[in-house]
Amino acid sequence: MKNEIRKREYWVFLARLKQEIQLTRKNAYQAVNRQLVELYLSIGKAIYEKVEISRWGTGIIERLAQDLKREVPDMRGLSARNLWEMKKLYETYRDCQKLQPLVAELTWSHNLVIVHRTTSIEERGFYIKTCLNEKWSRRELERQIDSSLYERFILSRKTTKLIPHTKEKNALVHFKDEYVFDFLGLKDDFAEKDLRKAIVANLRQFFLEFGKYLTFVGDEYRITVGNDDYKVDLLFYHRPLRCFVAVELKIGGFRPEYIGKMQFYLTALDEKVKLKEENPSVELILCKSKDEDMVRMTVSKSISPIKVAAYKTKIIDKKLLERKLHSLPVPGYNKSAS
Repeated sequence: MKNEIRKREYWVFLARLKQEIQLTRKNAYQAVNRQLVELYLSIGKAIYEKVEISRWGTGIIERLAQDLKREVPDMRGLSARNLWEMKKLYETYRDCQKLQPLVAELTWSHNLVIVHRTTSIEERGFYIKTCLNEKWSRRELERQIDSSLYERFILSRKTTKLIPHTKEKNALVHFKDEYVFDFLGLKDDFAEKDLRKAIVANLRQFFLEFGKYLTFVGDEYRITVGNDDYKVDLLFYHRPLRCFVAVELKIGGFRPEYIGKMQFYLTALDEKVKLKEENPSVELILCKSKDEDMVRMTVSKSISPIKVAAYKTKIIDKKLLERKLHSLPVPGYNKSAS
């Protein structure tokens, strides 16, 4: 008996030491990375001052790279190309003191992706903060930029302002106006069951697109009301919101009659599945397309918190999204009054 207790204690002890080692290694890596990026920013600032202010000329960078390689032979990353990148990194954030400390929290490769593939300081700030919060790999960061996450996020916030909010509907701000499922590998012609099965088969990528706080409950989740069974396409649980998220998949455009069915599902979930201490369930209707005016008119009088979002199975044209963003009406603006 004592041997068994000691054996259990040993494995607990071993697990604790392993956790401490992993945490220390992670903290050490982050500290080294932070110091390296801070060094690169400092070098970038020094080069900027000599090239742009003291007018030493750009030719100094090639010479500097050669001399640094000779003087510090054991350090990598001091090529002429990288010195240019350090200068660019400093120039990008020199007038934004709030972002500079966050830049040092990202790896050098993450910073290069953001600097070269975004166009405004607002967009860069968005990707820096989201990348740190979601702990994206460089590859995932690139995918999110390619899918125009920033434009879709801003578009979602602007269209949401056109719809009146109740306290319950404030939960809907956690969901975007448009999602990109390029990772599903679907053909142009697919059925709703194909979409559902592809999402279930690619849950990890799905969570990266939707956010890390969702927990998968089930697909075709069965709810019994009276003598009839009903199925929710996908059911998730949102941890910070402390509520169920029912997802309904549509392969066509949004139709107003979807709302009545979804309100029924939400009521059934709240009465039969939700615990007393949990918040009211939320419905997300994913459609291939939607008319903004139709959605606004339908959802504005809805009792339940229901979000209508569009999805794409291929990367969205960023320029098209930008045009759509600029064409949105300003909340409270009445054309007839002008």
